[in-house]
This record gives sequence, structure tokens and C-alpha cells, in this order.
Amino acid sequence: MRTYVVAGGTTGMGRGLALHFLRRGDQVTVVGSSPEKGERFLQEADRLGASDRATYIRADLTSVAENRRVIEEVHTRHDALDGLVLTANRYFSQRAETPDGYESTFALYYVSRFLLSHGLTDLLEKGADPMIVNICGVGVTKGRIHWDDLSLEHGYGGLKAMLQGGRATDLQGVAYAAAHPGGRTRYLLHHPGFTDSGTDSLGQPTKAIVKLLAKVAGQPVEKAIAPIIELMDAPPGTGLLAYDRRTPVDPSLKTLDPGNAARLYDLTRHLLP
Repeated sequence: MRTYVVAGGTTGMGRGLALHFLRRGDQVTVVGSSPEKGERFLQEADRLGASDRATYIRADLTSVAENRRVIEEVHTRHDALDGLVLTANRYFSQRAETPDGYESTFALYYVSRFLLSHGLTDLLEKGADPMIVNICGVGVTKGRIHWDDLSLEHGYGGLKAMLQGGRATDLQGVAYAAAHPGGRTRYLLHHPGFTDSGTDSLGQPTKAIVKLLAKVAGQPVEKAIAPIIELMDAPPGTGLLAYDRRTPVDPSLKTLDPGNAARLYDLTRHLLP
């Protein structure tokens, strides 16, 4: 039996992976902000006969304090982890700032994943064949880090924020590998492609448009998670791995620049204990 933590595990691809792990007999802790979705996950675990192997932690992952609480609770529950899956994300059509001073997309897409990755590394290093899976847009080169305005106080746009978050989480994987050169934990940046994984965070009319596009062109969750499961079960290498579905991403892309990765790491390393 393996042990996994899935941040964003009550919906979409995170939920799909969490239920896959439960079906094969693993132990899973999911983290999410909606108690209703958390309860539905636990009910599904009960139907699978896995209620003793499923845990739900309610948390607002845009908050630094909440991420730290999750890390503490996971340490209380587990002596080792085999995998950490990072899927939590949300589209904010209007700019919102967290109490920590971060733009909310950046806080959820980058800061949360940064904290959970580093904060749970000690448990992962004790796992049998540990891996961090960061579901993101690696390989996409649109968007950039706004170094002089990370919180996007000037000229905010939801897509602009999402693209910055994607480029930041790409760099996070590079920086993580550099910070743990002798570690056993692999770090997988994975771009699943357009997936019909829900539209709960979207407002109208965007929600209706995306929902229609997902039905026409989006792949089902089950298809989207299949390559991730394959890579987790039979990792093709060590250190940093970057894949667009089943295709390796060119590590020389400017979006994976080690210098920029170190720069972003230095800007947020004060958040680590």
C-alpha cells in the first residue's frame, strides 16, 4: 500500500487520481476548500470500501498559513509519503489579493505548490519510490513572469495571471530539482492537455463557453490521467521530469531557464521554515 497526498483532490484530475489510488488499495489524503466536495469524495471512498484509507483536509490553499497547517497535519498522520500530486488551481476573473499580499492566482498556482513541495520533502524522501506531480502547462511558452509586478497590480487580467502562474510553476520544478540534487524524490511537471475537468471556478459567460468547448474538444479525466499514472508507476529518470502528455518537454526551453528559476526561488524562499 502506497501513501499519497493530492492537493486539489476533490475535483477534476486530482479527484480522478485520488480515486484511482484508492481503487488499487492505496492510502490517500485529499486537500480542498469545499466541504461539500470533500464529503462527496469520502462518500465515494466508502462505496469503494476504502473509507479507512481516505482522508479529507479542508483548506484554503491561497493562504500561506493554511498550507503550513496542511503540512503539519500530514506530518501528524504519516511517517512517509510515496507521492504528492499538485492540481489545485482556479481562474480569478477579477484581481483578488490574499492576506499574505499575493495575487490569488499566483498564491494558488505557485506559492501553495512551492510550500507543499518543500514542506513535505522529508516525508517523501522516506517513501519507496517518491514523486511530486505538478499538473501544469509545461511546454507552453506564452505568458511571462512580471518581475516588477508579481501581484499584477497594474493591468490585471485573468488569463494574464493564469499564464504567469503557469510559467512560475514551471520554474518551481527547475528550482526544486536544483535545491535537492541528491534527493530521491522525482519532480514531474506534467501538461495533460485540454481536459473536461469542471468549470466551477468560472463566471458567466466564460463558464458556458468553456463548458461547451470541453464537451466538443476536451478529453475526459480518465484519459488525461492515464499518462500521469504510467509515469508515476514507471518513472523514466531521476530529478526533474517534464512531459506534455507522453512526450518529453525540451529542457532547454526559455520557460525552464535555471537562472530565472533561481531568481524566483530567492524571491519566495523566506516563506519556507
